[in-house]
Amino acid sequence: MTTATETETSALPPVVIDVEKASKRFVVRRDNSLKERIVTLGRAGRRHSEDFWALRDIDLTIRAGETIALIGHNGSGKSTLLKLIGGILDPTTGSVQGRGRVAALLELGAGFHPDLTGRENVYLNASVLGLSREETDARFGDIAAFSGIGGFMDTQVKFYSSGMYVRLAFAVAVHTDPDILIVDEVLAVGDEAFQRKCMDRIRGFQADGRTIILVTHSMPQVAELCDRAVLLDHGRIKVDGDPNDAIMAFRDLLEEQRLADLAAKELEPDDPAFARIVSTTLTVDGEPALIVQPDDHLTIEATVYHPTGIDEWLCAVQIDSEHGQVVFGTGSNHAPESAGPLKGKRTVRIDVPGLHLGGGKYFVSVSLMDRAGRQLAGAPQTLSFNVPSAETSWGTVSAIPTISFSDAQ
Repeated sequence: MTTATETETSALPPVVIDVEKASKRFVVRRDNSLKERIVTLGRAGRRHSEDFWALRDIDLTIRAGETIALIGHNGSGKSTLLKLIGGILDPTTGSVQGRGRVAALLELGAGFHPDLTGRENVYLNASVLGLSREETDARFGDIAAFSGIGGFMDTQVKFYSSGMYVRLAFAVAVHTDPDILIVDEVLAVGDEAFQRKCMDRIRGFQADGRTIILVTHSMPQVAELCDRAVLLDHGRIKVDGDPNDAIMAFRDLLEEQRLADLAAKELEPDDPAFARIVSTTLTVDGEPALIVQPDDHLTIEATVYHPTGIDEWLCAVQIDSEHGQVVFGTGSNHAPESAGPLKGKRTVRIDVPGLHLGGGKYFVSVSLMDRAGRQLAGAPQTLSFNVPSAETSWGTVSAIPTISFSDAQ
């Protein structure tokens, strides 16, 4: 008798990538020169090398037709995992199994021979990806047209620019009818027009039910294109699920690292002779908040200090997006009444009802300035908060659209 769980599982698309308890170890040597290696050869060699585990106990199942993003900070293990999936590296422990034709764009110029021409490399790469000579002949015109490198097809690729490398490599990969397309950040090298062309082809692959695995640092691209995102942190999976959840967790990781880096630096002494920002808080309806909804009422408070006193002063508050774009700014000079002199501590409160920001991470910076606009003290990115992404829109501004249709006249 078939159970409900078995029926539900059988209705799912087939598994095309199955990673079970996969780990990858690299040996990092400390004796860098040939002389050092000869001296240490066979003599306590382990003291001159150490194990680096790029991945630890990775479990990942990818089904046909999924578009999945691997995200994480530099060195988190994204590219190593892609190489395991693409069959370029073997896991130290565990297993990686796949089915179907895989086309992988893992690094600039990978698989190209520098002394061969673009045309010769097309045939070489197509052969590696499983196409016969006759199949490549039939598709060569489309590959050349898509790459857009024109008369350079018969030039040795060692004379190509990085953009030409990428265009030709991507053109070959997408014209070999892969079941699984793996892309590792290389598209960032192409120009804007070519990136749009690549995105159009990727959307075509999605419509055809192909599987796409990509690594990108563009979080809007992840949110727009992907059904699922996997966040890697120091070689382990931290989040595997909805792209917006993974993006939010990734931004929190980056913020934790930024704050840790700041704490590690030598701070300005807490000396009464220094003007300074004593404290800052962000609340929603009187409660501390890390997640802010678009229509929430934000309150930002900053306590500032001046040791000797200043008659005219300004406390400025600015909110930036994760890309450094200023989305909101104001200052205490716009208050309906004069602040009066500042000597010792004063607290400035700024209420912002309904900021209506789009999904993303935002940072609050505070500055204390004198009458001439000179900064006396600053607290850059002293606070941060997340705004959940909307299902019906994207961008810096949050708005609820109304969409309708009518017959064209």
